[in-house]
Amino acid sequence: VLSPAFQNAKALLPLVLGKSIEGEIWVRDLAKMPHLLIAGSTGSGKSVAINVLIASLLFKHLPTSLRLLLIDPKMVELTPYEGIPHLVRPVVTSPEEAAGVLQGAVAHMERRYRLLSGVGARNLEQYNAKMEREGGETLPYLIIVVDELADLMMTAPKEVESAILRLAQMSRATGMHLILATQRPSVDILTSLIKVNIPARLAFAVSSGFDSRTILDTQGAEKLIGQGDALFYQPGLTKPVRLQVPYLSEEEVGRLAGFLRGQSYEDRFAEAYGQDFEPPKGPEGTGPGEVDFSDPLLKKAAEIVVEEGYGSVSRLQRRLSIGHARAGKLMDALEAMGIVGPSKGSKPREVLITKDQLKDFFG
Repeated sequence: VLSPAFQNAKALLPLVLGKSIEGEIWVRDLAKMPHLLIAGSTGSGKSVAINVLIASLLFKHLPTSLRLLLIDPKMVELTPYEGIPHLVRPVVTSPEEAAGVLQGAVAHMERRYRLLSGVGARNLEQYNAKMEREGGETLPYLIIVVDELADLMMTAPKEVESAILRLAQMSRATGMHLILATQRPSVDILTSLIKVNIPARLAFAVSSGFDSRTILDTQGAEKLIGQGDALFYQPGLTKPVRLQVPYLSEEEVGRLAGFLRGQSYEDRFAEAYGQDFEPPKGPEGTGPGEVDFSDPLLKKAAEIVVEEGYGSVSRLQRRLSIGHARAGKLMDALEAMGIVGPSKGSKPREVLITKDQLKDFFG
């Protein structure tokens, strides 16, 4: 990311892909791909590459201009990013929950289309330019990263494939983009419909020529030597290009995430749209409009808002590592108790008590 190729890139969503055999550093724009499919067996470097791609975006964008929706059923690769302000919700680790979250992302995409058409904008760039001129709220890019796709396709294949197809076909104009990764590039995971709609591919070492054809539509990936050795293809290239993907250690990922967790932003996006990314709830629990005073995190939530001097649903999300719906119910309970004031749209709520007065509520 310190290379001139990355620093001087005019790409809206620059991704550092690696270095070619000729020594050229390849930086490509996710906005033009507009989605990316990644496959490779264990030890091939696929997981490191995902961290490199995420880091590329985090180095270039503040949370005000880019948000991430991370889905990690393996509970290993993406969980280090938990709590960074770029997340629209905590990292999704349940395959069952992921299908609902992806369907929520489709609903959010449709909501974005309504916002764009309301001002006569054809894409996110036009919409944001208009909002900046008129003093309105801009929308960030939204990157949806899934690792591992196979776990989702085995749990809820119809729902997951349907949501991915809708997003792949329609989300580009709204500034939403997919990065999908799998260790199993089989035809039941990378279906023909998914492949047709996600033409950009990054293939790492796989076990057979058949797997290589599944991901790249040609052989070659079975001959890669692992440890970040990859073949990249997107429309416009005559054939896949061999690249060495850079190495990013777990320690470096941890330092980056730790630095970002220490940054504070007024999170208007999550306040306004965070509910879109919550999976639908079953019959149990409190319904809409009901206040729940039994949540064991209620006292901690009260301490957080008093400590910070304002009430923010998205801040509770990050500090407590919970979903938007639960954070919203905690805020409703705090309002009912008289600890915070009423909602002011996307603005933080006023805190009505002091630290000493907290004892009157919780002893």
